[in-house]
Amino acid sequence: MSTPHRAERAGVAQPRRAERAGEIRGGWRGRSAAVVALTFDVDAETPVLAQGRGFAGHASTMSHQAYGPEVGLPRILDLLDELGIPATFFVPGWVAEHRPALAPSIVERGHEVAHHSYSHRPPTSMTAEEERADFERALAVFDSQGIEIRGHRAALWEASWLTADLVAEHGLRYDSSLMGDDKPYKVATPAGEIVELPVHWSLDDWEQYAFLPAPHVGSVIESPVKVLELWRAELDGMRHYGGLFNLCVHPFLSGRPGRALALRQFLEYAQSCADVSFARCRDVAERAAADAGLTVRRPRPPVVDPDVYPD
Repeated sequence: MSTPHRAERAGVAQPRRAERAGEIRGGWRGRSAAVVALTFDVDAETPVLAQGRGFAGHASTMSHQAYGPEVGLPRILDLLDELGIPATFFVPGWVAEHRPALAPSIVERGHEVAHHSYSHRPPTSMTAEEERADFERALAVFDSQGIEIRGHRAALWEASWLTADLVAEHGLRYDSSLMGDDKPYKVATPAGEIVELPVHWSLDDWEQYAFLPAPHVGSVIESPVKVLELWRAELDGMRHYGGLFNLCVHPFLSGRPGRALALRQFLEYAQSCADVSFARCRDVAERAAADAGLTVRRPRPPVVDPDVYPD
């Protein structure tokens, strides 16, 4: 008689039999019930500066943000080394430019560096020309550092209707900004298809930990115990439904000691699940691009009657 899996003994709901065995043989999940894409947005000072350059004069606020690349990131890289887990780091071009050793140090540890705008201004706040300029400025920074970029994530996940077109036009394979599914899907653009690796607020540590007096970035500091419970429940749900667990973590937030320990506990739980695998976003996207069974979508803005929805 076989021994129950550790999660089964704990009474956790198990994935359906078909998904446990690998519903799509050779598909994007392989034989895993769920895939964890562990991602880190190394924003540093950029989210605050995007609210106004005057915040550069706020010494305490700038130190709060610099904690991410200077303390949180090394702690996280060591944690990933210890656990043997690959990850993707989304880095704004401004951060890479002002800390030229940062992106290469991540790649040297076997992880992926991906595009996260230049300035961390959301595309929805810019004109089409401004979005293009910001996008290409970040690419130029990574090119100058010899960093191969395969994917993109919009600042604040606020993609415009042109963002996917830019991603495809510049030869990137995937975007990770939209929320239209909990599995990868393909997005058709005039420049060809890209893969979307969807995200959700429930899998973002910003919603749990972010707080500053000014600018307003969040107002609640949650217990890491609660966050660990939330993420475990979401992973179990992804295991049941065969999803992509796309976790977004910020070094200036989850690099803090108690939160880093909670992140370790979550990752150890995920590793204890025999039906869960880990992959960098670029690797998930490559498998998804080759999966003929994935949905192809052509996102378009809804037609809005101004008489019904005035400005």
